Order: sequence, then C-alpha cells, then structure tokens
Amino acid sequence: MYDCILVPTDGSAEGERALEYAFDLARAHDATIRALYVVNVSGYGGLPMETAWDGISTALRDEGEAAVERVRELAPDDIEVETAVLEGSPSRVIVEEARPSTCDLVVMGTHGRGGIDRLLLGSVTERVVRQAPVPVLTVQVDPPDVSEQPGESQVAVE
Repeated sequence: MYDCILVPTDGSAEGERALEYAFDLARAHDATIRALYVVNVSGYGGLPMETAWDGISTALRDEGEAAVERVRELAPDDIEVETAVLEGSPSRVIVEEARPSTCDLVVMGTHGRGGIDRLLLGSVTERVVRQAPVPVLTVQVDPPDVSEQPGESQVAVE
C-alpha cells in the first residue's frame, strides 16, 4: 500500500514521536522513509545584508542536515531512509514533495497548539493536511497530561 513515506522533521526531540509511527508503517509495508527538513527562508527576506543571509542560511542548512541525519540514526537497520534538506515555505515545500508519484503518505507531528498561539503562529501541519495530494497521518508530539483533564479535581483528599 505504501512504498514511500514522507516524514517532515524539525529536528526536535518531540518530533521523534512521529518517527515511531512512520517506522512501524514502513516496516509493515516494506516502504522507504523520506526524511525532509525545510529551511524556512520566508522570515529572512528583509535582511539588509546579503552576507548576513549567507551565514544564517548556512547555519539553518547545517541544522537541517543534522535533523535528517538524526532520522537516519534512529531508523531500524531494515528500513531504508532517504534524506533531503530544501529551502522555502515549510508547508508549501512539504505539499510539493508529497506528490503521489513520489510518496504515498505523509507522517508528521503536530504540537497541539490552540488559541492565540495557533492564530499567531499558524500550523504547518494543518496547511499540509488541507493541501496534500496524499493521505497525511498526524501525530500529536506533545500529548496533554492526562492527569489534568478538564473537570477533574486536582485537590488532594486526605
């Protein structure tokens, strides 16, 4: 069913939770993992000096290379991993890379932000879910603490 699973990564330890799902699916379907890091260049377009951008670009690409290499390190030996570090708007690049001729599924984490954080920061995952031409499996990488569910008392009874 799946030959190639696209796994966008931000290099965070929390994002590794989505990798667990991707690795399980890859093993079950004998699929290749394509780890992708997108250098978000949209926030640096107004820099006054080209030399400043060169330094930032190099640092961000290095960060991306480390992130996709970490996916390769975490992958079980029986799973093939391809890596890519690309530049652009993260959601746009992920959607472009999720072509049916290239990948069959996208597995990515979501931080579960809500309220003003989501309004101000937006959601790369949400944009990918809405625009991707292939199925997207989202994994909440920072699940809520179940001990703090609404309606439950946090008062200790003695």
